[in-house]
Amino acid sequence: MSKTLQIRNLTIGQGCPKIIVPIVGVTKEEIIDTAKDIKVANPDIVEWRADWFKEVFDFEKVKVVLCELRATFGDTPILFTFRTAKEGGEKDIETERYAELNRKAASTGLIDLIDVEVLTGDEIVRDIIDAAHRFGVKVVASNHDFLSTPEKGDIVSRLKKMDSLGADIPKIAVMPACRADVITLLDATQEADEAIGKPIMTISMSGTGLVSRLSGESFGSALTFGAVGKVSAPGQMNAEDLRLILELIHKSS
Repeated sequence: MSKTLQIRNLTIGQGCPKIIVPIVGVTKEEIIDTAKDIKVANPDIVEWRADWFKEVFDFEKVKVVLCELRATFGDTPILFTFRTAKEGGEKDIETERYAELNRKAASTGLIDLIDVEVLTGDEIVRDIIDAAHRFGVKVVASNHDFLSTPEKGDIVSRLKKMDSLGADIPKIAVMPACRADVITLLDATQEADEAIGKPIMTISMSGTGLVSRLSGESFGSALTFGAVGKVSAPGQMNAEDLRLILELIHKSS
């Protein structure tokens, strides 16, 4: 069973962990200006954090932004993410509206991946994933705990659940209270990587968890986040520095 995932010209799960750079902006102009700065950094994947966009609930305006992002980034994969307030995002959203937004984004032909929060509910998550796949869009199923690091078995079971619901990339991000929590996350990553036949992404947030963003190739996390300008989560480091470190680790491994 292959553990790689092909998106455009990018092979996820092979070589260095792939770097996702988030775009966070309130207005269309801010988003596009940020996108132009990010393009220079040559990210592997670009994530548009649409929950930051002040007009995100007007889908025609969302589509205009997506058109400009696709024109800006060409063949670079684009990940569409509406991070809900309950998982650290900028806005609250009703569940059905959340599902509709993701289905519509997937249907545009302008994006390559969507992020779906796995705790939204199994039936709705399956529906969004099935809709995305019908449009040829891959799915990152995600879970974010900004308060703590769950037990190892809980982390592994959440990632396995994402896999069972049909996600292409299971993702979990947790907050460490101490160094031992980071070890828990890395141990869970190794176990999940051995059990799941597709690329996974795990993150221990904040400065304490920084090593988790660097050690993916060693423990089994196939993607990580780097920033160009504004960060979207605690502990993200500059994408250029991150790439240099990841390449150094890759050469030495």
